[in-house]
Amino acid sequence: MKKLITIALVGIQLVFVGCQKKTSETENSDSLRGTITVSGAWALYPMVVKWAEEFQVLHPEVKIDVAAGGAGKGMADTLAGAVDIGMVSRDINPAETEKGACGFAVTKDAVVPTLNASNPLCGQVLAQGIKKQTLMDIWIHGKVKNWAEVVNAPGSHPISVYTRSDACGAAEVWAKYLGGKQEDLTGVGVYGDPGLAEAVKKDALGIGYNNVNFAYDAQTKKPIEPLCIVPIDLNDNGQIDPEENFYGSLEEILTAIREDRYPSPPARQLYLVTKGVPQGNLVREFLLWILTDGQQYVTETG
Repeated sequence: MKKLITIALVGIQLVFVGCQKKTSETENSDSLRGTITVSGAWALYPMVVKWAEEFQVLHPEVKIDVAAGGAGKGMADTLAGAVDIGMVSRDINPAETEKGACGFAVTKDAVVPTLNASNPLCGQVLAQGIKKQTLMDIWIHGKVKNWAEVVNAPGSHPISVYTRSDACGAAEVWAKYLGGKQEDLTGVGVYGDPGLAEAVKKDALGIGYNNVNFAYDAQTKKPIEPLCIVPIDLNDNGQIDPEENFYGSLEEILTAIREDRYPSPPARQLYLVTKGVPQGNLVREFLLWILTDGQQYVTETG
């Protein structure tokens, strides 16, 4: 078993991002038992919960505790030794690597802008889309403050702008797409993916952004009512062309992400992070399983 694990680790190290080298193996047991603790990004939370459930079926003596709280918390908890694995929905920066952060990509996700279906101009927004520059002028520059300006329509419908209050990958990658950093995003700060989605649901004139799993219903595969996904006018021609129209279902948006038709950012790799190369047999086997057999659950989980 020890020889097999060592060989497998050669493969897993190929996807590590900035890992510190550690070679000693502290455990060698054919029977997996114990507890794994995980915290971090909302974007990865549903996926890791699914992986945890399936891994525990295979190994009944293993317990995996998964808690969401944002990518910032996941990274901080991992570097502090408070958890075994952090969920991080953004790139790992050099300062974190120097502190021992060892990350590897496990799947891909995206952030999508959202509005309320009750918005009086919703139909026009869905037909015309919103240009990247307009999104920048809503969240970064504060120049566009009325929905009528977005679609060049008469009337006054003030935009209620929402953003994340917690340090998170979703806000960072959305800001990166708009040419800034999370602290550059304006709007009412709301904690967590569910909170931001709920804020837009309750505000007919609201605009927000969410990770895909919090914008689409896992059962129906449609946008979570009353949310509508705001299509991005990628070619800036003032309308959503057929090749830009991939927001109607979870399957459509995931295909667009996979085929790089939806831009990166706001699409991005999602990482699991440990402090240094994992030495314990239990954590290592869980990570190896995620990268191999566990990948079969990615599509169904979204």
